[in-house]
Amino acid sequence: MPELPEVETVRRGLEPALLGRRVKAVRLNRPDLRFPFPADLADTVSGKRILALRRRAKYILIELDSGHTLLAHLGMTGRFTVWLPKEAARNLGEFYYQDQAGYSGDGPHDHLVIDLDNDARVVYTDPRRFGFVDLIEPGGVEGNRFLANLGVEPLGNELHAEFLATALAGRRTPLKAALLDQRIIAGLGNIYVCEALYRSRLSPKRSSATIVRKRGQSPLVEALVHSVRTILSEAIEAGGSTLRDYARTDGSSGDFQQRFDVYDREGEACRTNGCNSKIMRLIQSGRSSFYCPTCQR
Repeated sequence: MPELPEVETVRRGLEPALLGRRVKAVRLNRPDLRFPFPADLADTVSGKRILALRRRAKYILIELDSGHTLLAHLGMTGRFTVWLPKEAARNLGEFYYQDQAGYSGDGPHDHLVIDLDNDARVVYTDPRRFGFVDLIEPGGVEGNRFLANLGVEPLGNELHAEFLATALAGRRTPLKAALLDQRIIAGLGNIYVCEALYRSRLSPKRSSATIVRKRGQSPLVEALVHSVRTILSEAIEAGGSTLRDYARTDGSSGDFQQRFDVYDREGEACRTNGCNSKIMRLIQSGRSSFYCPTCQR
């Protein structure tokens, strides 16, 4: 499933093509994805101008001049592709396909087609249909059922050592599980939590409360916050990680999977100089955790 860096990469790819454009038409090729499309989605979005594209956790938020917000979640295999007319494609950068005799958006897994006022076409494709789209009424973003209980953004100012130390104090749950709790930090996923724990030399099995000091600063918490922010920033810069289905809006793959230190490297040598251990895998809450048993304590 695409995690925060992949979703942010998609948002950045969509923004130059969509921002300021007016939606000419919306076409739904089926009645539902993971959930049914809102009944009035096409009529409400058509004719509106796109004012902003934001990301909240793993959701893309497209703000319209009517006050409505289009919310999109990519699920496991969701993908946005931007098709531009040939005369525009030369000027708008690497995130777009040029028009290939006019892409119709009628592929077997093309479920949502948005036509813009400059003849660009945005197509949402999702073979497994685990993604979904919601339409939020004006003023309803904070109370939306998918957004209301989310924690802080890991790249925002709200995530700092004092906040995380308070959130983890007294928690006996494994550190990996606490970091994946979307009510604490929104948007962290399995891949980047594994990598951040390795960078901060903390075991995914360790009890959350053990990295928090009762008084004063907590160096382990500070190291963890730094690792989380650094890993996510590096992954976004690399265009995310492509393992199976994820692709950018130009169809290209992300590159960060080439830099994994532990994720999906079971049985391979630890990359820490002087460490002779091999990367191990264990199952926690149904998910694979990868770690070095020597370096991570």
